[in-house]
Amino acid sequence: MLRANLNEILVFMAVVDEGSFIAGGTAMGLSRSAAGKAVNRLEERLGVRLLHRTTRALSLTDEGRVFYERGLQILAAVDEAESSVAVGAGGGTPRGVLRLTLPDAYGRLVILPLLRRYLAAWPELQAEVSFTDRQADIVEEGFDLAIRIGEAPPDTRLVSRVLARHQAVLCASPAYLAERGLPLDSDALAAHDCLIFSSRNRRQPWRIFGDDSTGKLPGRSRLRLDSGDAIRDAVLAGDGIALLPDFLVAGDLEAGRLLQVLPDLPLDEVKIVTIYPTRRLLEPRVRRFIDFLVDELAA
Repeated sequence: MLRANLNEILVFMAVVDEGSFIAGGTAMGLSRSAAGKAVNRLEERLGVRLLHRTTRALSLTDEGRVFYERGLQILAAVDEAESSVAVGAGGGTPRGVLRLTLPDAYGRLVILPLLRRYLAAWPELQAEVSFTDRQADIVEEGFDLAIRIGEAPPDTRLVSRVLARHQAVLCASPAYLAERGLPLDSDALAAHDCLIFSSRNRRQPWRIFGDDSTGKLPGRSRLRLDSGDAIRDAVLAGDGIALLPDFLVAGDLEAGRLLQVLPDLPLDEVKIVTIYPTRRLLEPRVRRFIDFLVDELAA
């Protein structure tokens, strides 16, 4: 079994992070020559090339990218081990790098202001945030946790927790309703253009709930998008009727840019969930952030 020297791995990661052998070596307290030799030894031991080298720049090979991502997981495991000792000794101060993936609109509007407050409370903590409505594989991509809108996907590697619940709102622009007419019941939606959330060929259906009205809403979908912000832009532009959470369209409804459609329809609520890898012991930076979100969003 091949075993790479840990110091060589750290030098390789520093070179990638800093973008050059000179800067990477400096970060590790080494000369450019020593850093280059360390990476060369690592490549020889692994039997693969990790970096493309030119006179102007460095770039990762496919093997180098995989190895770098695994290296991030190793460093995260080291952080977790240190945090475990700190917690056992009565510590538990959030420190290190908190890696998050957040839905674009909800992440910017709701979570980012809370994250700023969390960072202000814990000066030894840093954060890296990816804003996307794509459902990232948080285990493979090295995230500490994800926040998602809707039900958490079944995955034995993950734990989910509901953070908040929002009201869903069926809405359209005044111009669209003036042209196409106001639907008077749910069956009338079949004659309208519905703006549906869809990601990787998986559509998110509209659902109603009630004693006599449980199931999917009808409606054709000529335009399907994988971004809540994009759906909001499309409904404001008059492209159809949309089902969006209230936090995203409350201002538009208040200003009259959008009108609520079928307000008495018993629509499914919108859940905000946090998802994180299954671990016996969460790092303080993750555990405390989840508790912080639960308290703040409940308030």
